[in-house]
Amino acid sequence: MSKRSILQSMPLALCSEEGAVPDWVQLTPQGPYLSSRDGREWQLPDPDAVVRAYADSLAAGIEAPVDFEHATHVKGERGERADAVGWVKELANRDGALWGRIDWTETGRAAVASRGYRYVSPGFFFSAATRAVARLASVGLTNLPNFALPALNREHPETENDPMDPAVLEALGLKPTATPADAVLAINGLKSAEQLALNRAATPDPEKFVPKADHQLALNRIADFEAGEKTRAEKAATDAVDAAIAAGKIAPASRDYHLATCRAEGGLERFQAFVAAQPVIAAPSNLDKKPGTQPGALGADELAVCRQFGMSPEEFAAARAAEGKE
Repeated sequence: MSKRSILQSMPLALCSEEGAVPDWVQLTPQGPYLSSRDGREWQLPDPDAVVRAYADSLAAGIEAPVDFEHATHVKGERGERADAVGWVKELANRDGALWGRIDWTETGRAAVASRGYRYVSPGFFFSAATRAVARLASVGLTNLPNFALPALNREHPETENDPMDPAVLEALGLKPTATPADAVLAINGLKSAEQLALNRAATPDPEKFVPKADHQLALNRIADFEAGEKTRAEKAATDAVDAAIAAGKIAPASRDYHLATCRAEGGLERFQAFVAAQPVIAAPSNLDKKPGTQPGALGADELAVCRQFGMSPEEFAAARAAEGKE
C-alpha cells in the first residue's frame, strides 16, 4: 500500500538575503537516506525515477501545489479553503537531491520575499514496504520544520502497492506479480461477461433456442403423427394377414403369429413377399360364414317351409337339388 507523508524536519532555507525569491528550491537533502528530526526515516534510492514520475504527472496536467503549512492536505481534505501560493513546474535531480522549479503566485512571492516563510517541507507518496519516495505530492511553506503534524496516509493507485493476496489472484486467474490495476481489469471483465450472459438469457438467439410453447406444440404434433402412423401400420398388417387368409395362403389359426411378424420392423414387406410366393394351401371352408350364407344352407323362410311340411332341412335341400337338375 502506498502512503503519503510530509518531510517536516528539513530546515531548507528559501533565501539567503531579504527580498530574494528563488525559482529553484531544494526539496530534499541528498539521498539515499532521508532522516528527520522526529525520528522518521525515508529512502531516496532513485531520484531520477521520482523525477520521471513527476514528469508523467505534468504530462497529465497535474502539478504539485505550494501552500502554507500543508494546507492542501490538512485543510483541503476537511473541505476548507486551501489556496496554493505556487506550483511546481519542474523537478530535477541534483547530486542525489530533489529540486523543484516553482512558479510563485503574488501571495507566495511576497511571503518569501518578506521572509515571512523561510523553509519548505515536501509532501510525497512513498512505499509502505520500503519507505522509498515514489512521487512528489506537494510543497509546504513552514517556519517550524519540526512541527508535529501526523503523517498523511492515503492510498494512491499510481505508486507502489503491497503484494496482492495470492488467493485473490488465483481466483481471478492472474499471475502472482499482478497489480491491483490488473485485478480491477479482471473483475471488470467478469462483470462484463456476467452482463453478457444475462442479456443472452433474456434475449436468446432464435437460431439456437425456441419458445417453450412452440417446442411443446412440435412435440404434440410429433406424438400425433406417431400415433397415426402406428394406427396405419396396424391396419396395413391386419389387412395383409386377413387377405392372405381369405386367399388360402395361410391358415386362420396362424393369424396372430403372422400379425406379430408384420408388426416387427420391415415385417410387413417380408410377409407380403412370403404370401406372394406361397401357394394356396386350403380352399375356403365357409366355416366362418353366418348360418344360411353357406352354399346349400337354408334360409329362415325355407326352414319355416320345412317345419310346415314336416321335412328335415336335408330332405328339403335334396328335393330342391333334384328340382334343379330337372
